Amino acid sequence: MDFIGEIFQYKFLTHAALACLLCGVACGMIGTYVVCRRLVFLSGGITHASFGGIGMAYYFGANPLLGALLFAVLSALGIETFTARKQIREDSAIGLLWSLGMAIGIIFIYLTPGYAPNLMSFLFGNILSVTGTDIFWMGVVDLAILLIFGTMYHPILFVAFDREYARSQNFPTRTISYLMATLVAVTIVISIRVVGIVLLISLLTIPAVIGNLISKSFGRILLYGSVIAALSAFAGLYISYQTNIPSGASTIFVLTVTLIAVKTITFVRLKRRMKTR
Repeated sequence: MDFIGEIFQYKFLTHAALACLLCGVACGMIGTYVVCRRLVFLSGGITHASFGGIGMAYYFGANPLLGALLFAVLSALGIETFTARKQIREDSAIGLLWSLGMAIGIIFIYLTPGYAPNLMSFLFGNILSVTGTDIFWMGVVDLAILLIFGTMYHPILFVAFDREYARSQNFPTRTISYLMATLVAVTIVISIRVVGIVLLISLLTIPAVIGNLISKSFGRILLYGSVIAALSAFAGLYISYQTNIPSGASTIFVLTVTLIAVKTITFVRLKRRMKTR
């Protein structure tokens, strides 16, 4: 209870708690699309490519998150364009941008005079460094995601599971793919401070995987994934605050334990059903 009281007492904890909620909603919903469309490798590529933008932003004295956003969006759209035109295989394009982004980031960081003070927070997350401006943009992104999923639920559903069927139903599959790739990139950038570049792919995928174990309905997976991501991030914040370990690592640890527990429960239930038949 002391921790709950301190959340309302200290502004930095209030911001951190709000970041858990907002990033949970964003990662839970976008992560469901990523998992259902089997774009986990894509999200990892975009995440690590964004490091190039952080490095360049440090070098030119700009906002690192703006640099990350630029690189992430361009990487996402570039991968979609190359694969749609079949100029290069998707896994090859992702691997190229993954390594190129990291290389560019490292080069520019080493060229930057002095030491990049907040670099570790971008790599491994530091939710206590979230500002009021970060919270505002997280809220804007969450609202945009909710509006897009609310107005385009069925087209997104069909594109996620069967693009050929979606195309046969005259859905704008290419437009939806570009839109969702952009949302994936934006969600990644707003979540960097929560868990960091290194572990962000897990926050996008594990909640959706857990949701899929609980339900096979796309809509329910969206809901369960968002709730699980938000609660796990909050639990990770609590562990981080009490033990002084990185918030990103503690959040992913909570998610992994939750996944193992849910998987064990579903396995036991399946065994019992088989015995009763």
